[in-house]
Formats: sequence, structure tokens, C-alpha cells
Amino acid sequence: MTPAEGGSRALGSLRGQLLRRLLLPLLLLWAISTISAYREAADAATLAYDRTLLASARVIAERLSGREGKVIVDLPWVALDTFMLDTSDRVYYRVSGIGGEFVSGYADFPPPPAGLRRSELYPALAGFYDGRYRGVELRIAALHQPVAEGGVQGMALVQVGETLQARQALARRILLSTVWRQGLLVLCGAVLIVLAVRGALSPLERIRRAVDTREPGDAGRFDEAGVHREVRPLVVALNAYTERLLALLASRRRFIADASHQLRTPLAVLKTQTQHALREDSPALWRETLCAVQRSVDQMTRLSNQLLSLARAESGAVAAGLGPRAAVDVVERARELCLERAPFAVGRRIDLALETPDTALDVDGDATLLHEMLANLLDNALRYVPAGSRVTLRVHAEAARVVIEVLDDGPGIAAEERERVFGRFYRVPGTQAEGSGLGLAIVRDIARSHGGEVTLGAGLDGRGLGARVELPRAGAGRGGGVSGQ
Repeated sequence: MTPAEGGSRALGSLRGQLLRRLLLPLLLLWAISTISAYREAADAATLAYDRTLLASARVIAERLSGREGKVIVDLPWVALDTFMLDTSDRVYYRVSGIGGEFVSGYADFPPPPAGLRRSELYPALAGFYDGRYRGVELRIAALHQPVAEGGVQGMALVQVGETLQARQALARRILLSTVWRQGLLVLCGAVLIVLAVRGALSPLERIRRAVDTREPGDAGRFDEAGVHREVRPLVVALNAYTERLLALLASRRRFIADASHQLRTPLAVLKTQTQHALREDSPALWRETLCAVQRSVDQMTRLSNQLLSLARAESGAVAAGLGPRAAVDVVERARELCLERAPFAVGRRIDLALETPDTALDVDGDATLLHEMLANLLDNALRYVPAGSRVTLRVHAEAARVVIEVLDDGPGIAAEERERVFGRFYRVPGTQAEGSGLGLAIVRDIARSHGGEVTLGAGLDGRGLGARVELPRAGAGRGGGVSGQ
């Protein structure tokens, strides 16, 4: 099933995805860093201005004294002018006596909030808070100053408040400076990320161009060492797929060549026979020619079927493990095949026997190909042994493998010829029975496409020929008795 058939959503650009996943966190970090830097700078500016406020309060506190039981302050206006020097803010103050009575400054200046905590940053009884006076926001320092003279004993309170224009202007400057500097860093980082992503993806781009420009039939491998380790398995799989595809195409070309070569001669013979019959007027000759034509058609039919089987077997060997597989009961297939071939065996007076366990022996594979393999094994034995011989089809399990044996007591094949008969169209010299020399080639290709192997050895009672196929077992069947046919 293709991704489109499965409903998968098409993915976009890998480069775009990488850039988004790298640049978006970078922008988020930029925002966090900017806010953090701004807050730290603003806190530092607040601390500096608070120190100025406290210094102003101390200047006033140093002018406090007691006289006739009252707190007085001797603060010349020149001293007040210094509070506002080099600043655009306004400064308000109030001095309160021991009992909170107004002494100097702005009489309506509000008192500190209840529970104002003393600042731990300075060795003084001072606290800082934000307030509002005459409709404007203020930053206020409250300093408790002890007075012990002139009949006065206690703490006086000095409050100095300042508007926030200078603080806000400094905060804006800090913010703009921070955003500009951090933005420049982010821009440089983004450029570096874009270049890095482009460089990292360049091997994939080279592979894409290599695939686009490759000519049909080009057997060259894609460079596996030229890509990153994470992408290397993809290139390895691409090379393996290309090899399988080229092998499949080569198999198709061989099939076409073999079919054209093998069918050309029977067709020429068939044409000659019909032309000869057409030139004669003898019914007896016509009948003889028709019988010969029938034999030629039978031979061509068998050859065509075997060529098609060989093509399927070779395709299965090339695509081994790629296509869908299912559990195939070899025992059941063997029984069906023996029933199909029983009339032929009886006609040639051949004793055909089947030996199988009572339970199933499953193989993961293609049912059609496995049937072709069994049919070619059994047909070879039935066709090449003389009349009155014995042929046995035996299926059993050995450990994790299913073993299929076809044994006969016919003339057999010499040991030096046993490997050569697996070649296509090879026939043992002196063989009288009709055939194309494709049967064992088909058997070997199908066995290998299913992860198995086929070997030839001695047959029944040490005579004749024995063909043995071993295939990986799919099920865990338990052996039983032996049934004969």
C-alpha cells in the first residue's frame, strides 16, 4: 500500500522543518534572554536610584535636631535644589516628628504603608516603596532618624519621593539596547544555522541528483560513504533495491531470450508438418501428420508452462522476502499432487507412494511456486524412470526445517552430472524421454527464493536418484505416523 492509499499526510521540506525546529527555539530563547537581561538591568537601575533617594533622605536627616521638646529641621532651600539637579523628575519630601506630626516639606504627603519592611541593603532604618501623590507615581524612601536632644527622645521620619520619568527613560534605553544586541546575536545565529543545515543536507541533495540523472540499466552503486551515518542505511537499502530491480530486469531479458530460442524450433517443425500435409491427398498421411502435430503442440505446451514457471521462480528468487507470504501446508500439497499424478503413474505401471506425517508441516511462502516445485520434482521422476519402477514422495520434519524427498529406483544420474542438470536446458546425454531440461532449474530457483536448498543423491535402496529439498519451517507441527499410497 502506498502512502497515498494509506492516507498518510505528505511531508514538507526537510530543510524547512529543520530550520523551523532550530530557529523557533532560538527566537524563544531570544525573548527569554531579553526579558531576563532587561529585568536585571532595571533592578540595577532601581537600586542606583534608590541609593540617591536614601542619600537625599540622609541629607535631610542630618539636619534634624530637638528643641523645646520638638523636632526641628534646618534645611536651606539651596540643599533642596541639589535634589533635583541634573534630573527631569520632581522630588517631594516630608519630615514627621516623634509622634508623626508634620515638621517640614509637603504636609499632605502620605505616610508609609503599614508593615513596611526595613531594607537589608543599607545600615540604616530605611525602607523603599512605590506610592502615588498628586496623581503621579513615586518611588519613596522612608528613613527613621533617632533624635535625642532638646527634650526630644525618639524616632523622626524622613520621606523623600521622586517621580519615575528618569527611571522609565533609563529602562527604555536598557530595553532597546538589550533587544538590539540580542537581536544581532540571534540574526548571526540564524545565518549560521541556515548555512549549517544547507551544508548538512548537501549529501542528500547529491544523492537526489544522482537518482534523477541515472540512466535506465545503470548498475552503478550510490556512494554510501558520501552521506552521514544516519542516512547511510537508506542509501544501502536503495543500492540493494537497485540490485534486485536490475536482477529482475535481467531475469526478464533471459526469459525472453530463452522463450524465443526454445519456441522457434517447435514452431518451425509444426509449420513444416502442416505444409507437408497440405501438399498430400492421403487421409492416412493427414492422420499421421495430425498425430505428429498433436505431439508437437503437447511439447510446446509443456515447454511454455515450464518457461513461465522458470520466470516466476526467478522473479521469486530476486524478490525473496519482499512480497507477501503465507503459511503453506506442504503435506497437504504433496497429497493433492500425488492424487493428480496417480493416473499417469498407473498408466506407466509405476508404483507411486506418499510418506507424510499425520499433522501439517507449514512453510512460509508462495503457494503457487511451492506447487510448481513439487510438481517438477515428481514429474521428473515419473517421466524419466522406466515402466514398472517405484517412485516415493516423502515429507518430514528435521529440527526447524521441512524436508521434501522424491526417490526412485530408475537409472539415476551419474555423480559428475548431478550439478550440471540444474542448468537451464541441460539434458543428460543419452536421455530418451522427452523434456526441456528446465525442471531442476525451476526447483532450485523456487527453493532458494524460500530460503532453502536442493541436493541430489542416491534413490530407493541405494539405486536410482533422490532429490532432497530443505525449507525453513513455519509451524511447530508434531510428527505422527506414516501413510502410504
